Amino acid sequence: MDYRCVKCGFRIKTLFVQYSPGNIRLMKCILLIDLILHKPQAYRHLLYNVINRETVNLEGLLWKSTIGFILLDAYRSLLLRRSNEEQSSPMNFSSLVWLCRKMLKDVVFGNIMFLCVFLLASRFCLNTSAGVSRFKDFLLAILISSYFKIFLVAMMIWRFPSSVIFIIDLLVLSSNIVALKVITKSAMNKIVGACFVAHAVKFFVIQGLKLTSFR
Repeated sequence: MDYRCVKCGFRIKTLFVQYSPGNIRLMKCILLIDLILHKPQAYRHLLYNVINRETVNLEGLLWKSTIGFILLDAYRSLLLRRSNEEQSSPMNFSSLVWLCRKMLKDVVFGNIMFLCVFLLASRFCLNTSAGVSRFKDFLLAILISSYFKIFLVAMMIWRFPSSVIFIIDLLVLSSNIVALKVITKSAMNKIVGACFVAHAVKFFVIQGLKLTSFR
């Protein structure tokens, strides 16, 4: 990815301007609150300026983001199952290990379907060119913009109703939409449709696998 102006998205060569020796004007960094507020400028700064091939190991970041994404999804599934079994007896260690492994497998398969839908959307619906490098940028945008999943960790400390999990899901969906709008510059209705279908496919695949295994 190239450096981009956070306002218009135009390619730029540097992140600062030096008017004279010692007189350097730096571009103001976008705060985390701007990402939470879904401002496109913040996503441009994050995806084009902060995460840049010249300063960041994109391959390593992609793998780390994928692993974190899958683990948080597995933890989400575990939280939902625990909230639905309030009256059940405590599980022993072997049963818990089996449950975690089963959920992890279901989540991995669900996310494979999730990414396949996005891949098809990127080829046929969104304005993205083919190529491994371009797909990596596309995939990284999806993973990074799903940062709201981190808030699931708070449920290890504080007890929240299960409805909070679905609110986080909606925030992840809306964040994905903004990130893909920045990356692809496609029409908003196409992006919303692609994101909604991908998340719906993932949800129904994981739920279907749960029903077949826990009957």
